[in-house]
Amino acid sequence: MTEKIIEVRDLKKRYTLGKGNHVDALRGASLEIRAGEMVAIMGPSGSGKSTMMHIVGCLDSPDSGTVTVGGRRVDGVRGTELATLRGSEIGFIFQGFNLIPTLDAVENVALAAEYAGVRRREAIERAEGLLRLVGLGERMRHVPSELSGGQQQRVAIARALVNRPSIILGDEPTGDLDTATSEEIVGLMRDINTRTGTTFVLVTHNPEVAAACDRTILMRDGAVEDHGEPVFDVVEAAEACLA
Repeated sequence: MTEKIIEVRDLKKRYTLGKGNHVDALRGASLEIRAGEMVAIMGPSGSGKSTMMHIVGCLDSPDSGTVTVGGRRVDGVRGTELATLRGSEIGFIFQGFNLIPTLDAVENVALAAEYAGVRRREAIERAEGLLRLVGLGERMRHVPSELSGGQQQRVAIARALVNRPSIILGDEPTGDLDTATSEEIVGLMRDINTRTGTTFVLVTHNPEVAAACDRTILMRDGAVEDHGEPVFDVVEAAEACLA
């Protein structure tokens, strides 16, 4: 069986809003994701799916429970070590693209690599290669205002990949896109997942996005309600192709 790249056990997280006022965002949530899967996490607003993603992505810490990413416990990691782990092992795609408006596509992608310690020349080379991969070879010197929403999200995907992470986390990555563009972006992510083996975990409200994934994890009231059907094992799939 393919190795577990993400393993969460009995995760709990409470946010205090004021004296005597709190929200239990996670109430003993557990899940497993195997390397090479493309998984959707769905659930109603307030179900805890974004909190789960933020903790798995080392953007937040749990109150209790364990989080293992790439075989390493991360729930107790803090400070610079956490930032280094986040920058090297995990890429992020957000609903609002989060591109720097004064930088062109190459510079937006390369900057993420430079922050991770990659020399500028190599960062630029990586950025140009990834922008070609996502279909923006002719648009890489355009600033965000000169790109469509779908093109901006392609830049964001390239940026998420630039440090060669094993995991990409997407928070409503198609939320600001029309139906046709959403299908293109999901198809692109699936193609990258298939070609590179990069694990994708997508928080989404869109059933069409979920349908394109290997399985859908359903959350409700801070817990995992349904883990979805197990994906056809990646190793088994490769062996079947060679048979």
